[in-house]
Amino acid sequence: MADELRGQLLVAAPSLLEPNFARTVVAVLDHSAEGALGVVLNRPSDVPVLDILPSWHGLAAPPALVHVGGPVSPSAAICIARSGAVVPAAGFAPLPAAGAVEDAAPGPLGTVDLEADPDDLGRFLDALRIYAGYAGWAAGQLDAEVDNQDWFVLPAQPSDYFSADPARLWPSVLRRQRGALALLATMPLDPRMN
Repeated sequence: MADELRGQLLVAAPSLLEPNFARTVVAVLDHSAEGALGVVLNRPSDVPVLDILPSWHGLAAPPALVHVGGPVSPSAAICIARSGAVVPAAGFAPLPAAGAVEDAAPGPLGTVDLEADPDDLGRFLDALRIYAGYAGWAAGQLDAEVDNQDWFVLPAQPSDYFSADPARLWPSVLRRQRGALALLATMPLDPRMN
């Protein structure tokens, strides 16, 4: 399954109750025989981007908050951005193309080198989101979790990366699926409340 998950979303199954990942949507940025890396798309913190990376604040998609990317290396920052019509030549590493959304024609998505000059690179970018930390899996670990049905592997849409309401992303991604997966979007946190 190596590299098959890169560019896909991992949507936590309702049975995944581990606090770091319950009801999360994770964008897989890298997946190989050595392991996998991704960022949680739907966990905004209370920390404004302005407080941490003020030079990048103007490009931050609303809500302009640092997001909790995962439990690994919480002091490390990963940035995902959408380029404009012209893709930057340096400081931008494209991600696999997400599925098209309606008539939207956003530029490519990619990770951004936050050490680059935001004035130089920023003119090529339409929006970005900053993640503190990331989700990481050792060799074979993510494959085993997918096989165990802890995660649903679903196609990403460009809008998933910059949702204005990230807290609603989990049910939103499930709702656009077919069949039983769409029904899971309405499942309460506590099934006894159903």
